[in-house]
Amino acid sequence: MSQEARNEVTEKGSNLPTLSLFIKDAGQGLENMDKDDLALPFLKLLQSSSDETKRKHSAYVEGAEPGMFYNTVSKKLYNGEKGIEVVPCYYRLAFPEWAPFERKEGRPISSDRGPEVLSQTKKDGNNKDVLPNGNIIIKTANHFVIVNGDRPEKALMAMKSTQLKVSRQWNSNIKNEFEISEGKTYPAPAFSRIYSLKSVEITGNFTWYGYSVKLLRKVDNTALYQLAKEFYTSLKASDAKSLAAKEDTNF
Repeated sequence: MSQEARNEVTEKGSNLPTLSLFIKDAGQGLENMDKDDLALPFLKLLQSSSDETKRKHSAYVEGAEPGMFYNTVSKKLYNGEKGIEVVPCYYRLAFPEWAPFERKEGRPISSDRGPEVLSQTKKDGNNKDVLPNGNIIIKTANHFVIVNGDRPEKALMAMKSTQLKVSRQWNSNIKNEFEISEGKTYPAPAFSRIYSLKSVEITGNFTWYGYSVKLLRKVDNTALYQLAKEFYTSLKASDAKSLAAKEDTNF
């Protein structure tokens, strides 16, 4: 092996592989992994009822408190009052089917039944959409984001119930962003803006935490922009693949 080749493999004076070597071999070993093989990172807004905040629960996370944000894959906690920066990359409205909460399955029976399922439901006394089998359809606004920081992270924010209003306002703000060039106006890519995400305390019959989202600035880092665009591209391709598979089953 030439000296030049050795320098590519290891850092000078050490036995550590170089960054250039990692980049040269980027993606190798990941070829057979798709979304079904990966854990989806949820960015949870912790409540007093969240298992992560209960010291005696097996899911307890050291330092977790109501009002914090928690990444379920990286296990990182974020101060909700201080807030974090997020880049919106993709949006998907879903209609998952859940078993009644008293049965405590913990996960939806179906991740998305589609909007047409609402024609099969009736409102109960709590204004929930209930199917004939007793299961519940919970309209959910899914925002796929990049959490900005020293090591940006991909995550999914799921907004339900009263937080759907926050979601709609956020979507409106995203669509109202434009770029102007040579006298022409262009809709700005969703992933070209950075937003501040904080938690806010809401008090009614009980106290809980909701979202506060505000525009901060345009994305000011090329690497961050490329990461966000790649996340968007992969999610769009995944949705297209799922739609094609669904249409095939209808023949």
